[in-house]
Amino acid sequence: MNEVCIIGGNRYFGRHLVERLLDEGNAVTVLNRGSQPAPPGATHVVADRDDEHALRTALGGRRFDVVIDQVCYTPRQAAVARSVFGGRTARYVMTSTVEVYDPQSSTRIAGNPPGVPVGEDAVDPASWPVDLARPWSDPAFAEAHYGEGKRQAEAVLSGGPFAFVSVRSAHVLGGDDFTGRLAHYIDRIASGEPIGVHRTNHRASFISDQEIAAVLRWAAAGAFTGPVNAASAGELDVADICTAIEDAGGGLAGFAVVGAEEASPYAFDRYYAMDTGRATALGFRFGDARSWLGELVARAVKKELAA
Repeated sequence: MNEVCIIGGNRYFGRHLVERLLDEGNAVTVLNRGSQPAPPGATHVVADRDDEHALRTALGGRRFDVVIDQVCYTPRQAAVARSVFGGRTARYVMTSTVEVYDPQSSTRIAGNPPGVPVGEDAVDPASWPVDLARPWSDPAFAEAHYGEGKRQAEAVLSGGPFAFVSVRSAHVLGGDDFTGRLAHYIDRIASGEPIGVHRTNHRASFISDQEIAAVLRWAAAGAFTGPVNAASAGELDVADICTAIEDAGGGLAGFAVVGAEEASPYAFDRYYAMDTGRATALGFRFGDARSWLGELVARAVKKELAA
C-alpha cells in the first residue's frame, strides 16, 4: 500500500483519481479547505494551503510516498508546498495545463505554426524566471495570469527536494465540469442561442476527465521527472463539440462570428494542440478523442437538460 496525498481532489476528475487510487488499495489523504468532504474511503485533512503554518500544523508528522497537487496556481502556493512537503514525500506531481504554452501570455514563448503540436521543451521549468513579488494573492491578478502562474509554480517545484513531475493537461471534457464550459454549449444550443466563434476556428487537444485521472495515476507511480503533456489522440474544434451535442439530441447549433472576448470557451483563434510523444515513449497509451466524445457528451446533455 502506498501513502498518497492529494491536494484538492474532491471534485471533477480529482474524484476519479481518488477512486482509482483507493480501488488499488492505496491509503489516500485528501487535503483541502473543507468546503467539500473527501470522497468515501479517503482520509480528510482540512487546511488552507496558502497558510504555511496552518498547513504544517494540520499535517503533523504525516509522510507520503507521493503528493499529487491538483490546485497549485501560483508560485507562492508552490513555494509553501515546497517548504512544507520537503522531507515529507519523495515524489511530487503537479497538475498543470496547456495554457503554459500560450504565446500571448509571455514574450518568451514563440508559439508553433498551425499543424505543429507543441512539445514540453517549449517551456522549461528549470530555467523559467520566478517573481514572488507580483500580487499573486489577488484572485483577479492570478486569474488574469493563469498560464504564467502555472509556469512559475512549475519552476518553483522543479527545484524542490523531491522528484517532480508536471502533467500538462489538454482541455478537459467531462459531465461534471465545474467550470461550466461544456454546459455553456449544451444550454445555448438547447435554447436556440448562437455559439460565439471566430471567423477562423482552430483545432485543439482535449482529454476526457477519466483519462486525465489515469494519466495522473500513472505519473504518480512512475520514476520519470519533468513536464509531460497529456492529451487524447486526435484534435477537435468547436464544431466537433457542437455536432456531438446535436447527435445526443441537444438541439441544432447555430453560430455567430464575434470578437475575441465574446468567443465561446472552445473556439480557438490559434492552433492549440500538444505533442504527447514523451508520455507515449514513457509508456502511456492515450485513447482517441473521438472514441469517447460522443458518449461523454451524451451523458452531459442528459444531465444538463434534466436539471
